[in-house]
Amino acid sequence: MSSAPSAQPLSLERLRAACSTCGLRELCLPVGLSDGELDRLDDLIHLRRTVKKSQSIYRSGERFDALYAVRSGFFKTSVLLEDGRDQVTGFYMGGELIGMDGIGTEHHTCDAVALEDSEVCVIPFARLEDLSREVHALQHHFHKVMSREIVRDHGVMMLLGSMRAEERLAAFLVNLSQRFTARGYSPSEFYLRMTREEIGSYLGLKLETVSRVFSRFQDDGMVSVQQKHIRIIDIPRLKQVVGHPSC
Repeated sequence: MSSAPSAQPLSLERLRAACSTCGLRELCLPVGLSDGELDRLDDLIHLRRTVKKSQSIYRSGERFDALYAVRSGFFKTSVLLEDGRDQVTGFYMGGELIGMDGIGTEHHTCDAVALEDSEVCVIPFARLEDLSREVHALQHHFHKVMSREIVRDHGVMMLLGSMRAEERLAAFLVNLSQRFTARGYSPSEFYLRMTREEIGSYLGLKLETVSRVFSRFQDDGMVSVQQKHIRIIDIPRLKQVVGHPSC
């Protein structure tokens, strides 16, 4: 197991500065919080951890005591199957929350591993629950985050249960495009942090199938692929492959 990620405290000034340009502000700094409530948030989110590529934040079976808000970087979550294969269950980028798998049983049910050098804010869950009861805006935003996670899980179930390989990969690329757009990045050009094999594991496809579909999309003029660099040339056509041209 890798060594524990390093951590550093956050002052109130640094917390404000970080949240003003961070996708986490809807959770960590809801609009309209008073200075007193900001002080309490500063006390709650008092640690920031750096996580090197291939390091884990937590492993399956470890006791759950905190959520982790991705400040920068990229993570995957995965579970070890009985046959020894690693099944990818999710990908997380800046502004998203990792660790909710442990809320129900108080133990994590998957591994969370950095796909590149990353940084997370540590949110002790018991203290988050206490503060959420008193700061209704924070409770509201936390419920929104949990709802988005449920919707995402339902979306993955639809991918695996009813879509062809082309539809699955198109939906995956469209989803990444939308998530990058929400963070102020290009919707049509980005770098994949995960491998083709990890994409296949997540989408329920073989590695060869993922590579074949990427090649087909490129031949059809929808995307340009150079190793992990992706440029979406025709987003409307890619959405049509998914079957939702207006999404």
